[in-house]
Amino acid sequence: MPKKRSEHYVNNKELLDAMVEYRIKSRLAKENGDTPPPISNYLGDCFLKIATHLSYKPNFVNYMFREDMIGDGIENCVQYIHNFNPEKSTNPFAYFTQIIYYAFLRRIQKEKKQLEIKTKIIERTGYDQVMVIEDGANGSTSDYNTIKDNIQYRTSR
Repeated sequence: MPKKRSEHYVNNKELLDAMVEYRIKSRLAKENGDTPPPISNYLGDCFLKIATHLSYKPNFVNYMFREDMIGDGIENCVQYIHNFNPEKSTNPFAYFTQIIYYAFLRRIQKEKKQLEIKTKIIERTGYDQVMVIEDGANGSTSDYNTIKDNIQYRTSR
């Protein structure tokens, strides 16, 4: 009975063959003065599988912006695909996994900075909660314009 493969499985040998084929097409296009060819659907699918599977690892799984991390990883793979040299390494899976891993770390750092900025803005306005929902018979909520006016009044003093 053959071994069942995960939906995120990427065959390293097939990925290497696709990379060699892409490099040949890319080199020919460069020699002819043409634009580099688009990456194949197979390569794009491999990048997506690697990034998706890496996002399920324990150090990345609980982030709310996982889709952004995956997108950044794929974008970096496409950006640096021309740097992979099959003459130096026969392991494109490891190469692209590292690219995606560091893209994930950069996204986490960006999101942390944004969270710090949001926290500082809320602290400077003097509000612990921007919107307050009261559990009453009518279920009234704070008026957005009132909060905005109060913030403008406090910052203009």
